[in-house]
Amino acid sequence: MSAVPVPAAAPPAAPGFWRRALRNHSFVLGAVLSLLLAAAAALSLVWTPHSPYDVDIPQRLQAPSATHWLGTDPYGRDIVSLLLVGARASIVVGVVAVGIGLLVGTAFGLLASARRGWTEEIIMRVADFGFAFPAILSAIMLTAVFGPGMVNAIVAIGIYNIPTFARITRASANAVWSREFVLAARACGKGAFSITVEHVLPNILSVLIVQATIRFAIAILAEAALSYLGLGTQPPQPSWGRMLSEAQTLMFQAPMLAVYPGVAIALAVMGLNLLGDGLRDLFDPRLARKR
Repeated sequence: MSAVPVPAAAPPAAPGFWRRALRNHSFVLGAVLSLLLAAAAALSLVWTPHSPYDVDIPQRLQAPSATHWLGTDPYGRDIVSLLLVGARASIVVGVVAVGIGLLVGTAFGLLASARRGWTEEIIMRVADFGFAFPAILSAIMLTAVFGPGMVNAIVAIGIYNIPTFARITRASANAVWSREFVLAARACGKGAFSITVEHVLPNILSVLIVQATIRFAIAILAEAALSYLGLGTQPPQPSWGRMLSEAQTLMFQAPMLAVYPGVAIALAVMGLNLLGDGLRDLFDPRLARKR
């Protein structure tokens, strides 16, 4: 009697997203740090220990105390209040700048992938040209014409993000355009626009989300650098980068003035980078099977 063939066991289904997320140490730590950044910015909208705009020279360079938890700066302003409001400025610049790059860059990348030919070549060459103008260089040029300020910093960082999103979108979309379900949609008579909206864009959203998270971290770092150079957020609006700039002349007298904003920038950037790494692992179906 011949043996009855036993059907091969189906591959184990990937565990749920949140179950896998809680097992991913990069995602958990990145999410915690990112939530702390968002919570600090949200808290500054309704409460700060002291006004971050009031100058009180007699209280300058005070040590940490019950009144001023981290002390005061050279102008007598409360450090905790400056850090909280500075988080808000960093998030505003990051969200708007990354939003500009994401919307414009994704649109150009999808157009290049859908049209191909000369359209793709022109868009990619313009994107290559855009890489020659990093955020700081773009901000210097905009400052020379329009003057320093947060808006110019946002525009400069946003322009810097456009080529990155365009290239990533085009590469990811090209891979989707060669898939069987897209070929079937084309055989059914669907146009390039419908296929892009219904099939291509949904299949590359995970890549764009991960990239946006990482670019957010870079935008916060760029905003701090521009403010440090005096090209970003302007007084009296608090900024972590300008807090570093003001502390550089007091490194021996009050070194902690540079430590507080430096640690805040490092934690924010590290948190968003870890969050991006965790999301990349979670969205990768091969890693989802292994976990």
